[in-house]
Amino acid sequence: MSSDKITEYLQQFAQSRQEMMEQLRKVIVGQSDVIEQILAAVFTRGHCLLIGVPGLAKTLLVSSISQIMELSFKRVQFTPDLMPSDITGTMVLDESSGRREFRFVKGPIFANILLADEINRTPPKTQAALLQAMAEKEVTAGQETYKLPDPFFVIATQNPIEQEGTYPLPEAQLDRFMFTVRVDYPSLEEEKKILATTTKDEQPELRRVLSSKAILNLQKLVRSVPVGEFVLDYVARLVRATRPGTPEAPPFITKWIDFGAGPRAGQNLVRAGQAFAAMDGRYSVSLADIKRAAEPVLRHRMGVNFQAQAEGKKAEDIVQMLLDAVAEPKVEQYGRSGRR
Repeated sequence: MSSDKITEYLQQFAQSRQEMMEQLRKVIVGQSDVIEQILAAVFTRGHCLLIGVPGLAKTLLVSSISQIMELSFKRVQFTPDLMPSDITGTMVLDESSGRREFRFVKGPIFANILLADEINRTPPKTQAALLQAMAEKEVTAGQETYKLPDPFFVIATQNPIEQEGTYPLPEAQLDRFMFTVRVDYPSLEEEKKILATTTKDEQPELRRVLSSKAILNLQKLVRSVPVGEFVLDYVARLVRATRPGTPEAPPFITKWIDFGAGPRAGQNLVRAGQAFAAMDGRYSVSLADIKRAAEPVLRHRMGVNFQAQAEGKKAEDIVQMLLDAVAEPKVEQYGRSGRR
């Protein structure tokens, strides 16, 4: 595909993204960064973990995105008694054909978007039912393996203020999520608008903007956005700087972090940069795109230790310190195109 053609498609993509934002604003007040990050994950085949207190319209946001994108949507409330088969599906004895045979009944995971509500309220055995689906986009039941719909995304939620009776996600599963998205309280003006619009009987109708086929094409388009070598160099040095005890790690990382991010973090930083550039209609990834993605990509991939918590340092604070500590490469070293 020629660069002129890619540029034309990117401009159309930017227009579609603007239409999506306009539709979502009919039902969602504020939360622009949250919406941008979820859309970036969708267009890069990624998964999101939404963290926020109850009542911030997390479920409404996800269901609204499924409506404007012509995607099937299923919601599962994760509870302590939830079983893996309640998500993936189960084998049942079928006698309708005149003979007795087992038949697989698909579970709610067979949808384009699965909302795993309060994912940390179910035991690890059930949480692990999502691992194969998130990595390979398929489910194995018995001796058969079933492909999931394409596109497929898991968007999970967590309540950060109530930890009693919960099961923290293991690091291996956290690493499957492209972004950890913080959903914050609205501003005063946004909250007044929420009160004014949600206490009426009128329910706004959302217009469909993209088909599932269009989303698959846009995913290919996002992956075709060029990434300069100087950007790859910066991403590699940024990720390596999160690992305590290594030559690249600043002193505060060795002091406050028990373990750092793996190579998947770098892959997700690059893909997020491609998505942000494409949604803006730009033909190449900039360092600003990487920095924009750094916090949601890195904060759940670094093990903040007790000393950091005692000193009041959160993962977000440490990521910002990293961005200040890791020097940007000089583009002149890589030529005009950003490549050697």
